[in-house]
Amino acid sequence: MSDQRITTLLDAWRHGDNEALLQLTPLVYDELKRLASHYLRQEVHAHTLQTSALVHEAYIRLVEQGSTNFDGRIHFFGIVARLIRQILVDHARKHQACKRDSGGPLLSFDERFHFPGGEGQVDLVRLDDALTDLAKIDHQQSRIIELRFFAGLTIEEAAHSMGISPRTVKREWTIARAWLFRELSKV
Repeated sequence: MSDQRITTLLDAWRHGDNEALLQLTPLVYDELKRLASHYLRQEVHAHTLQTSALVHEAYIRLVEQGSTNFDGRIHFFGIVARLIRQILVDHARKHQACKRDSGGPLLSFDERFHFPGGEGQVDLVRLDDALTDLAKIDHQQSRIIELRFFAGLTIEEAAHSMGISPRTVKREWTIARAWLFRELSKV
């Protein structure tokens, strides 16, 4: 998929060209499915959401919010990652409300996100609450976690998306992970 083609179509859509959105959809659909599948595979318990349903819900929310000023492919997928996070958290909260005594669905982290001394699993609702709290303290660190975890971006891609250096992302990534580990370890 051509990054330049996606960027051109995103720009055209932002300027009101609805035909650009129709052309953009097939270009990004497989990547969106890969991203959604990645999150659903991380859940420890079977999930009632299907990959296609998650992608379609994210797409609907994206279209409903209207054309955003996307700064290229990486920024677009960062926005979509935030939408997927919201959908999964909304779903987890509903699930948690139905099973009042149980926690939210657990996510299994791969080695990039494994917290030192942690079990490699975290409650999605608690993670979302912690990220919301982190954003109040340090929005940049919260955004880095979101881009790395929910958008699956590399250090370099996250740096490009945020307009900061990879070195800064690495440093903030380390601090944010330590902060999240502490917050998620609280009983």
